[in-house]
Amino acid sequence: MIGAGINSLDDMNASVTAGVGAKRENSVPSSEGTRISIIVPVWNEASLIRPFLQHVRERAPETEIIVVDGGSCDGTAELAEKFADQIVTTRRNRAVQMNVGARAACGDVLWFLHVDVELPAQCLDEIGRTLNDPNVAGGYFRIRLPQSPFVYRLTDSFAHYAGILLRMRCGDHGIFCRRQLFEDLGGFPETPIMEDVEFFRMLHRRGRVAHTRKRLVVSPRRYEEVGMLRLTLAYGLIATLYAGGVPLRVLRWLYARTCCSIKNR
Repeated sequence: MIGAGINSLDDMNASVTAGVGAKRENSVPSSEGTRISIIVPVWNEASLIRPFLQHVRERAPETEIIVVDGGSCDGTAELAEKFADQIVTTRRNRAVQMNVGARAACGDVLWFLHVDVELPAQCLDEIGRTLNDPNVAGGYFRIRLPQSPFVYRLTDSFAHYAGILLRMRCGDHGIFCRRQLFEDLGGFPETPIMEDVEFFRMLHRRGRVAHTRKRLVVSPRRYEEVGMLRLTLAYGLIATLYAGGVPLRVLRWLYARTCCSIKNR
Protein backbone atom coordinates (compact mmCIF):
# COMPACT_ATOMS: atom_id res chain seq x y z
CA MET A 1 0.00 0.00 0.00
CA ILE A 2 1.41 3.42 0.94
CA GLY A 3 4.39 2.38 3.03
CA ALA A 4 7.72 0.91 2.10
CA GLY A 5 9.77 -1.16 4.57
CA ILE A 6 9.55 0.70 7.88
CA ASN A 7 12.12 -1.28 9.84
CA SER A 8 15.03 -1.34 7.40
CA LEU A 9 17.64 -4.08 7.82
CA ASP A 10 21.37 -3.42 7.61
CA ASP A 11 22.60 -2.87 4.07
CA MET A 12 23.82 -5.96 2.33
CA ASN A 13 25.09 -6.50 -1.17
CA ALA A 14 22.34 -7.52 -3.56
CA SER A 15 22.79 -11.11 -4.70
CA VAL A 16 20.98 -13.10 -7.32
CA THR A 17 20.35 -16.80 -6.80
CA ALA A 18 18.95 -19.05 -9.48
CA GLY A 19 15.81 -21.07 -8.86
CA VAL A 20 15.74 -24.87 -8.82
CA GLY A 21 17.58 -25.99 -11.98
CA ALA A 22 18.55 -23.60 -14.76
CA LYS A 23 16.88 -20.22 -15.14
CA ARG A 24 13.53 -20.61 -16.89
CA GLU A 25 13.54 -19.34 -20.47
CA ASN A 26 10.22 -17.91 -21.59
CA SER A 27 10.00 -18.86 -25.26
CA VAL A 28 6.79 -16.99 -26.07
CA PRO A 29 7.11 -13.18 -26.27
CA SER A 30 4.45 -11.02 -24.61
CA SER A 31 2.41 -8.24 -26.18
CA GLU A 32 3.44 -8.70 -29.82
CA GLY A 33 7.15 -9.22 -29.23
CA THR A 34 7.52 -7.11 -26.08
CA ARG A 35 8.87 -9.03 -23.09
CA ILE A 36 7.31 -8.18 -19.74
CA SER A 37 9.19 -8.63 -16.48
CA ILE A 38 7.18 -8.85 -13.26
CA ILE A 39 9.00 -7.62 -10.15
CA VAL A 40 7.65 -8.67 -6.75
CA PRO A 41 9.16 -7.16 -3.57
CA VAL A 42 8.60 -9.42 -0.55
CA TRP A 43 9.41 -9.75 3.12
CA ASN A 44 8.22 -12.69 5.25
CA GLU A 45 5.46 -13.77 2.86
CA ALA A 46 5.82 -17.55 3.25
CA SER A 47 2.06 -18.11 3.44
CA LEU A 48 1.34 -16.25 0.19
CA ILE A 49 4.36 -16.50 -2.08
CA ARG A 50 3.82 -19.93 -3.67
CA PRO A 51 0.08 -19.63 -4.41
CA PHE A 52 0.67 -16.11 -5.72
CA LEU A 53 3.44 -17.18 -8.09
CA GLN A 54 1.42 -20.16 -9.29
CA HIS A 55 -1.43 -17.77 -10.02
CA VAL A 56 0.90 -15.42 -11.92
CA ARG A 57 2.22 -18.32 -13.99
CA GLU A 58 -1.35 -19.21 -14.94
CA ARG A 59 -2.48 -15.67 -15.79
CA ALA A 60 0.78 -14.37 -17.29
CA PRO A 61 2.78 -17.41 -18.45
CA GLU A 62 4.87 -15.44 -20.94
CA THR A 63 6.47 -13.16 -18.39
CA GLU A 64 9.75 -13.17 -16.52
CA ILE A 65 9.14 -13.23 -12.75
CA ILE A 66 11.70 -11.74 -10.38
CA VAL A 67 11.13 -12.03 -6.64
CA VAL A 68 13.12 -9.52 -4.57
CA ASP A 69 13.43 -10.64 -0.96
CA GLY A 70 14.18 -8.08 1.72
CA GLY A 71 15.85 -10.50 4.13
CA SER A 72 12.95 -12.75 5.08
CA CYS A 73 13.43 -15.12 8.00
CA ASP A 74 10.49 -17.43 7.23
CA GLY A 75 11.75 -19.18 4.08
CA THR A 76 9.98 -16.94 1.57
CA ALA A 77 12.87 -16.97 -0.90
CA GLU A 78 13.22 -20.75 -0.81
CA LEU A 79 9.50 -21.23 -1.39
CA ALA A 80 9.64 -18.93 -4.43
CA GLU A 81 12.47 -20.76 -6.19
CA LYS A 82 10.32 -23.24 -8.10
CA PHE A 83 8.18 -20.59 -9.77
CA ALA A 84 10.39 -17.51 -10.15
CA ASP A 85 12.97 -16.94 -12.88
CA GLN A 86 15.24 -15.13 -10.42
CA ILE A 87 15.40 -14.65 -6.67
CA VAL A 88 17.19 -11.46 -5.68
CA THR A 89 18.16 -10.61 -2.10
CA THR A 90 18.78 -7.10 -0.85
CA ARG A 91 17.99 -4.96 2.19
CA ARG A 92 14.43 -4.38 3.32
CA ASN A 93 13.10 -1.26 1.66
CA ARG A 94 10.46 -1.56 -1.03
CA ALA A 95 11.98 1.09 -3.30
CA VAL A 96 15.43 -0.49 -3.03
CA GLN A 97 13.98 -3.94 -3.68
CA MET A 98 12.09 -2.84 -6.79
CA ASN A 99 15.10 -1.00 -8.19
CA VAL A 100 17.34 -4.02 -7.66
CA GLY A 101 14.73 -6.23 -9.33
CA ALA A 102 14.49 -3.85 -12.29
CA ARG A 103 18.24 -3.99 -12.78
CA ALA A 104 18.09 -7.78 -12.88
CA ALA A 105 15.16 -7.88 -15.31
CA CYS A 106 15.43 -8.67 -19.01
CA GLY A 107 12.05 -7.32 -20.11
CA ASP A 108 11.22 -4.28 -22.22
CA VAL A 109 8.31 -3.52 -19.87
CA LEU A 110 8.55 -3.59 -16.06
CA TRP A 111 5.45 -4.47 -14.04
CA PHE A 112 5.64 -4.05 -10.25
CA LEU A 113 3.27 -6.24 -8.24
CA HIS A 114 2.53 -6.87 -4.58
CA VAL A 115 2.21 -10.46 -3.41
CA ASP A 116 -1.37 -10.12 -2.14
CA VAL A 117 -3.17 -9.36 -5.42
CA GLU A 118 -5.12 -11.42 -7.93
CA LEU A 119 -4.50 -10.70 -11.61
CA PRO A 120 -7.37 -10.30 -14.07
CA ALA A 121 -7.67 -12.52 -17.14
CA GLN A 122 -5.90 -11.13 -20.23
CA CYS A 123 -3.79 -8.86 -18.02
CA LEU A 124 -0.91 -8.87 -20.50
CA ASP A 125 -3.22 -7.77 -23.30
CA GLU A 126 -4.33 -4.90 -21.08
CA ILE A 127 -0.74 -3.79 -20.58
CA GLY A 128 0.02 -4.08 -24.28
CA ARG A 129 -3.08 -2.10 -25.22
CA THR A 130 -2.27 0.63 -22.70
CA LEU A 131 1.35 1.08 -23.80
CA ASN A 132 0.44 0.93 -27.48
CA ASP A 133 -0.28 4.66 -27.27
CA PRO A 134 3.04 6.54 -27.68
CA ASN A 135 1.70 9.39 -25.53
CA VAL A 136 1.31 7.04 -22.54
CA ALA A 137 4.31 7.02 -20.20
CA GLY A 138 3.02 4.16 -18.07
CA GLY A 139 -0.07 2.60 -16.59
CA TYR A 140 -1.74 0.94 -13.65
CA PHE A 141 -4.74 -1.20 -12.78
CA ARG A 142 -7.72 -0.07 -10.78
CA ILE A 143 -8.11 -2.11 -7.60
CA ARG A 144 -11.07 -3.97 -6.17
CA LEU A 145 -11.43 -5.13 -2.59
CA PRO A 146 -13.94 -7.85 -1.65
CA GLN A 147 -17.63 -7.16 -2.29
CA SER A 148 -18.43 -6.54 1.37
CA PRO A 149 -18.43 -4.77 3.76
CA PHE A 150 -19.42 -1.38 2.36
CA VAL A 151 -16.27 0.34 3.63
CA TYR A 152 -14.30 -1.55 0.97
CA ARG A 153 -16.38 0.08 -1.76
CA LEU A 154 -15.56 3.43 -0.19
CA THR A 155 -11.88 2.56 -0.09
CA ASP A 156 -11.36 1.39 -3.67
CA SER A 157 -13.54 4.19 -5.05
CA PHE A 158 -11.72 6.78 -2.93
CA ALA A 159 -8.36 5.39 -4.06
CA HIS A 160 -9.31 5.82 -7.70
CA TYR A 161 -10.97 9.24 -7.76
CA ALA A 162 -8.74 10.84 -5.14
CA GLY A 163 -5.78 9.45 -7.06
CA ILE A 164 -6.98 11.19 -10.23
CA LEU A 165 -7.46 14.46 -8.37
CA LEU A 166 -4.12 14.35 -6.55
CA ARG A 167 -2.15 12.50 -9.25
CA MET A 168 -1.30 9.72 -6.85
CA ARG A 169 -1.19 5.92 -7.14
CA CYS A 170 0.17 3.40 -4.69
CA GLY A 171 2.04 0.22 -5.45
CA ASP A 172 -0.92 -2.10 -5.00
CA HIS A 173 -2.27 -0.73 -8.31
CA GLY A 174 0.35 -2.70 -10.23
CA ILE A 175 2.24 0.18 -11.85
CA PHE A 176 3.96 -0.65 -15.15
CA CYS A 177 6.09 1.25 -17.66
CA ARG A 178 8.66 0.79 -20.40
CA ARG A 179 12.06 -0.19 -19.13
CA GLN A 180 13.88 2.61 -20.94
CA LEU A 181 11.74 5.28 -19.33
CA PHE A 182 12.19 3.66 -15.91
CA GLU A 183 15.95 3.90 -16.36
CA ASP A 184 15.75 7.48 -17.66
CA LEU A 185 13.82 8.48 -14.52
CA GLY A 186 16.34 6.78 -12.24
CA GLY A 187 13.87 4.25 -10.84
CA PHE A 188 11.97 4.58 -7.59
CA PRO A 189 13.20 7.24 -5.14
CA GLU A 190 14.70 5.22 -2.29
CA THR A 191 12.61 6.77 0.45
CA PRO A 192 11.10 4.97 3.47
CA ILE A 193 7.55 5.83 2.38
CA MET A 194 5.57 7.08 -0.66
CA GLU A 195 8.17 5.77 -3.11
CA ASP A 196 5.41 4.49 -5.41
CA VAL A 197 3.54 7.81 -5.37
CA GLU A 198 6.75 9.74 -6.04
CA PHE A 199 7.53 7.48 -8.99
CA PHE A 200 3.99 7.77 -10.32
CA ARG A 201 4.33 11.55 -10.32
CA MET A 202 7.66 11.28 -12.12
CA LEU A 203 5.93 9.19 -14.80
CA HIS A 204 3.13 11.72 -15.02
CA ARG A 205 5.59 14.47 -15.86
CA ARG A 206 6.73 12.46 -18.88
CA GLY A 207 3.31 11.73 -20.35
CA ARG A 208 -0.12 10.34 -19.63
CA VAL A 209 -0.39 7.54 -17.07
CA ALA A 210 -3.41 5.45 -18.05
CA HIS A 211 -5.42 2.86 -16.14
CA THR A 212 -6.57 -0.41 -17.66
CA ARG A 213 -10.15 -1.54 -18.09
CA LYS A 214 -9.64 -4.54 -15.81
CA ARG A 215 -8.98 -4.53 -12.06
CA LEU A 216 -6.58 -6.18 -9.67
CA VAL A 217 -8.30 -7.86 -6.73
CA VAL A 218 -6.47 -6.80 -3.57
CA SER A 219 -6.43 -8.84 -0.37
CA PRO A 220 -8.13 -7.16 2.61
CA ARG A 221 -5.58 -8.58 5.05
CA ARG A 222 -4.21 -5.17 6.06
CA TYR A 223 -7.72 -3.92 6.78
CA GLU A 224 -8.46 -7.01 8.86
CA GLU A 225 -5.23 -6.59 10.87
CA VAL A 226 -5.44 -2.85 11.50
CA GLY A 227 -9.17 -2.16 11.26
CA MET A 228 -11.22 -1.32 8.16
CA LEU A 229 -12.32 2.19 9.03
CA ARG A 230 -9.07 3.11 10.77
CA LEU A 231 -6.91 2.12 7.80
CA THR A 232 -9.18 3.82 5.27
CA LEU A 233 -9.08 7.09 7.20
CA ALA A 234 -5.34 6.80 7.83
CA TYR A 235 -4.60 6.33 4.14
CA GLY A 236 -6.77 9.31 3.31
CA LEU A 237 -5.05 11.48 5.92
CA ILE A 238 -1.55 10.51 4.79
CA ALA A 239 -2.41 11.13 1.14
CA THR A 240 -3.84 14.55 1.98
CA LEU A 241 -0.81 15.53 4.08
CA TYR A 242 1.54 14.33 1.36
CA ALA A 243 -0.28 16.43 -1.24
CA GLY A 244 0.04 19.37 1.16
CA GLY A 245 3.83 19.02 1.30
CA VAL A 246 4.24 17.50 4.77
CA PRO A 247 7.80 16.04 5.09
CA LEU A 248 8.18 12.31 4.45
CA ARG A 249 9.74 11.74 7.88
CA VAL A 250 6.47 12.95 9.45
CA LEU A 251 4.40 10.72 7.16
CA ARG A 252 6.63 7.77 8.00
CA TRP A 253 6.01 8.32 11.71
CA LEU A 254 2.26 8.64 11.13
CA TYR A 255 2.17 5.54 8.94
CA ALA A 256 3.94 3.46 11.59
CA ARG A 257 1.47 4.60 14.25
CA THR A 258 -1.75 4.22 12.25
CA CYS A 259 -1.29 1.76 9.38
CA CYS A 260 0.78 -1.04 10.88
CA SER A 261 -0.48 -3.86 13.06
CA ILE A 262 0.97 -3.89 16.57
CA LYS A 263 3.31 -6.81 15.78
CA ASN A 264 4.86 -4.91 12.82
CA ARG A 265 5.37 -1.55 14.49
